Amino acid sequence: MRSPLAILNSTFGYHEFRGPQAAVIDALVAGEDVLVLMPTGGGKSLCYQIPALVREGVGIVVSPLIALMQDQVSALRELGVRAGFLNSSLSAQEMWQTELALQRGELDLLYVAPERLIQPRTLELLHHSKIALFAIDEAHCVSQWGHDFRSDYLKLELLHREFPQVPRIALTATADVRTRDEIIARLQLENARQFINGFDRPNIQYRIAQKNNPKIQLMRFLRDEQQGNSGIVYCLSRNKVEQIAQWLSDEGFTALPYHAGLPADVRQKNQQRFLREDNIIMVATIAFGMGIDKPDVRFVAHLDLPKSIEAYYQETGRAGRDGEPATTLLLYGLEDVVKLRQMMAQSEGSEEFKRNEQQRLNAMLGLCEITSCRRQTLLRYFGDSLAQPCGNCDCCLTPPQTWDATQAVQMALSCVYRTGQRFGAGHVIDVLRGSNNEKILSFDHHKLTTYGIGKHLSSDEWKAIFRQLVARGLLDVNSDGFGGLLLNETCRPYLRGEENIYLRRDIKATNQSPRRANISDAIEAEDQGLWHALRACRKRLAEEQGVPPYVIFHDATLREMLEFRPLTPEQLRSITGVGDSKLKRFGDEFLAVIRAAEYEE
Repeated sequence: MRSPLAILNSTFGYHEFRGPQAAVIDALVAGEDVLVLMPTGGGKSLCYQIPALVREGVGIVVSPLIALMQDQVSALRELGVRAGFLNSSLSAQEMWQTELALQRGELDLLYVAPERLIQPRTLELLHHSKIALFAIDEAHCVSQWGHDFRSDYLKLELLHREFPQVPRIALTATADVRTRDEIIARLQLENARQFINGFDRPNIQYRIAQKNNPKIQLMRFLRDEQQGNSGIVYCLSRNKVEQIAQWLSDEGFTALPYHAGLPADVRQKNQQRFLREDNIIMVATIAFGMGIDKPDVRFVAHLDLPKSIEAYYQETGRAGRDGEPATTLLLYGLEDVVKLRQMMAQSEGSEEFKRNEQQRLNAMLGLCEITSCRRQTLLRYFGDSLAQPCGNCDCCLTPPQTWDATQAVQMALSCVYRTGQRFGAGHVIDVLRGSNNEKILSFDHHKLTTYGIGKHLSSDEWKAIFRQLVARGLLDVNSDGFGGLLLNETCRPYLRGEENIYLRRDIKATNQSPRRANISDAIEAEDQGLWHALRACRKRLAEEQGVPPYVIFHDATLREMLEFRPLTPEQLRSITGVGDSKLKRFGDEFLAVIRAAEYEE
């Protein structure tokens, strides 16, 4: 019997174990059951691959993804390890050959999908083979409260019953205390040794920003920081995945879509290209990524809010597996919060399930809105700790500003109440800012005492307030599909002015997209009308003045007008590129264009 260290050196080419690897391997070689929580990139695979080579027999690895099995088996075969897999991608001939190799003891490691493992035929084969160990990878899939639940994982408890003498190891990079307890209970690992190696990924920089114009924000991120890098862009819907992938391709990036609605061969081809080529951007739903071994993913961007911190940690953890610097970017807004709250309220799950999902979402929102170190909050959620702020998240690098929003919050809550707790944030903001659109007039909301009391704040500033009130649980969202805002008991002391409240101040970023040939291509479809109206206004004024259009205002200034929609001279003056002289000479013209667009919408 060769020693684990000798195998580590001779087979895998490493000279020493990292962290708890040696202790995990020794326990498994000795025949003990083991539960391992280790960050992505921490070397979990070696914890079962080496014991499978040390112990007599074949190591059976339960893996949820076909593509992952194929890549791991290919890598092991390159190392001289006798490895194979059983899944639906094999032909009948290939399946027979693999089963024959198993029976003859010609395999060191066999990867099996969970649904394949629990079939009577597979169990019969295993009973007639010498088994070294069972490794249950991505063990958090067993948790019904988890973000990657797989029903077939629930049946893996049969391994303890059918093969009581064979040691088992369950591994995951993502599990809070509750999920950890469920893994132990469902897999009957009560007597297993536990190795919790921390959750910190210090090489990953975490950034979370309010969603202004996500295409422009993503483009700036990619062109300024990620030229030539491979990465993942996550979207909530299949349709958005395809739109963003096409848009990035049109912009000169090699971007591929991935979601469960694509044909299997397309998904497999795109995943293979991502794993094996450089400079690929995968635009995907959460159907993509679990167990992805690509070490040089330099960024992960989310264009929609993940449902939980577990999902966020798991998905961002696919960046920087090689330990080199990596960056994550999450863009989210009030519409994300409303959409997810509605989806959860309309879920067919039990009340307990809905409560747990809401708690997870609330924790995710808390991470988004905090003004202190994000990494400390992230680790604390998993029962881990960090003594000092990390210095490698946006809150540490650019500390956010806060402001006393007590009076504005009272206005917001009062307006929700006086409009009947039936309307979404957009309508309530229109009332606060004194809009005279048809909807306001038809409901007589221009007669309310809260009508126009919030003119001093821009539409975006009010959106930030409502986003944070919903995130903090001071406002609820109606589950009827219309997103109406509702008061709850939590907001009472703020509504009465009994408590002060400080909110994060959203920083207005410049909207000049770097090195763009045609900035119009990145304008959202719903903004195209106003964008072209602003450009037409600029062109007319330029012709009247006998100067090029950019002398009136640069594109970047028009983009900022488009984004922040100023309605007063004071608001327009705050736009980059609008000085006193231009405000006086051209301000009324541009304000008229914006007000007309706001009225039409």
